[in-house]
Amino acid sequence: MSRKGNCWDNAVVESFFASLKAEVVADARWQMRAGARSAVVVWIEGSYNRERMHSTLGYLSPDEFEHQIATKTL
Repeated sequence: MSRKGNCWDNAVVESFFASLKAEVVADARWQMRAGARSAVVVWIEGSYNRERMHSTLGYLSPDEFEHQIATKTL
């Protein structure tokens, strides 16, 4: 989270929530909370972590970035 009064600290989280709202929540209507929760989990685990490239990760997906870090030898 960001320091008080410094919006730039929170830019990555703000970007995440903007994408979530635009791609999952925008026009969706769920009967129950469980449906909304399921849609968010499917989006995060399916699209956001596996397919979406992130500029802060060198234009890799989070899964690719973690794999690269895990297999990197020092």
